[in-house]
Amino acid sequence: MYICSCFGITEQQVRQHADSGACTPRQIASACKAGTDCGSCVRRIQAILGRGACPRRELADQGEPVLTNLEDAA
Repeated sequence: MYICSCFGITEQQVRQHADSGACTPRQIASACKAGTDCGSCVRRIQAILGRGACPRRELADQGEPVLTNLEDAA
């Protein structure tokens, strides 16, 4: 199912980016541009991200440094 029709991004692609460490709509946008044009998909992206555990959020809760840019993780 398409989440972002502006850039043709599917729910599966958003989940893959989330599995790779993206925990916020902004991080998803950095990875694939979803949510950066009309913005109508941002709430759906938030809902998808809210369903799973976020390793970065868990690290932040423990006081560990967290990368803010997905490119830094590569």
